[in-house]
Amino acid sequence: MVPSRRVYLLLVLGIAIALILSLFLAIRAAIAITILFDVVVLILMVVDALRVRRSRVQITRELPSRLSIGRDNPVLLKVTSANTNAKIEIRDYYPTGFGVSAPALVGTVPTNSTEELTYTVHPTQRGEFPWGNIQVRQLGLWGLAWDDWQISQSLPVKVYPDLVGLRSLTIRLTLQSSGSMHQSRKTGIGTEFAELRNYRTGDDLRFIDWKATARRVGAYGNATPLVRVLEPEQEQTLLILLDRGRLMTAKVQSLQRFDWGLNATLSLALAGLHRGDRVGVGVFDRQMHTWIPPERGQHHLNQLIDRLTPIQPVLLESDYLGAVTNVLHRQTRRALVVVITDLVDVTASTELLAALSKLAPRYLPFCVTLRDPQVDRLAHTFTDDVTDAYARAVALDLLMQRQVAYAQLKQKGVLVLDAPANQIADQLVERYLQLKARNQL
Repeated sequence: MVPSRRVYLLLVLGIAIALILSLFLAIRAAIAITILFDVVVLILMVVDALRVRRSRVQITRELPSRLSIGRDNPVLLKVTSANTNAKIEIRDYYPTGFGVSAPALVGTVPTNSTEELTYTVHPTQRGEFPWGNIQVRQLGLWGLAWDDWQISQSLPVKVYPDLVGLRSLTIRLTLQSSGSMHQSRKTGIGTEFAELRNYRTGDDLRFIDWKATARRVGAYGNATPLVRVLEPEQEQTLLILLDRGRLMTAKVQSLQRFDWGLNATLSLALAGLHRGDRVGVGVFDRQMHTWIPPERGQHHLNQLIDRLTPIQPVLLESDYLGAVTNVLHRQTRRALVVVITDLVDVTASTELLAALSKLAPRYLPFCVTLRDPQVDRLAHTFTDDVTDAYARAVALDLLMQRQVAYAQLKQKGVLVLDAPANQIADQLVERYLQLKARNQL
């Protein structure tokens, strides 16, 4: 039981009454009347709180079975009232360290009805976390007391990589692969024959199949030319090497760089599986920590999610040469090898440069680095402040050294993508689709 604000106002009013009565009555009589008034208020408060217990609301919590890191995940509280209107305050004991849109939820539920209250949580770490009970306060009918109790709703919850982003990417890839959008994108792109269709304005004349058109004219008298539709080659191999060493432990916009890299890994794997390629993933530091052989199919994506989710970055220097050598022993046929890591400068990244150079030209090496958006912001913000100007000079120097390292990689036949960590997944998938369309793999 918790007194409401109205009780405190009434008790203050009792003091004012005592002062007024002291002008007309003896002081003892005024004090006695005031004490009697306060006792009545307190008794009514207790009665009001006891009445609430007979009509407490019922609350159930609904949340996603798998939370996504770095996303606002909705949590739904269903509140069912009894035979009276219920004014309530709810505090849900979400896991410590989660960002939350509303620490407390306030609402009024009409008689014998159900209301839905929603808030969002923003996890910044993967793993399993305890979710506690629900703390509820319900105001009495007279507005004098809050009945305060807990509803047992404790359970463990698991935080996964960005599954929301994967669902959005699945929809986008499906739209690109179906209907007129699919036809317009893949006409004349790729090496594998897909189908014949009627010529449309704007189609490349080089892809008209004159023999099929002639047979059609002879058989049906239809003079509309037929166009060959080509699609990118499938059943190629995509290998993703994700660094979990020291450089990937740094935080970028509240998430570790490794988490951004893991999101990009799963997005690229989804795109590869959707395009019919075989996808394998390796996670390494000083040694190959996890190796998932290349496979095809949607079931393989679920396997990747389950096996990669528990992995955390470590404060160890990564062995790039060892990781690449491991791949050379496991994969003998040509493949696109994507290394997701970070790069400081040429001197500090000599081993990375040597390792990626070892892959060319037998494989198609692709270096993906996750840049900190804050460094970009500092580098492009002009200021007159001496301290800020120094920070800007350091940021510009970091970006310049990265560009020098990328230039050396490109000279050795390595593909390069350097993008802000919060944009890396989308840009990496788009780059992969371009490689497939141009048959570079």
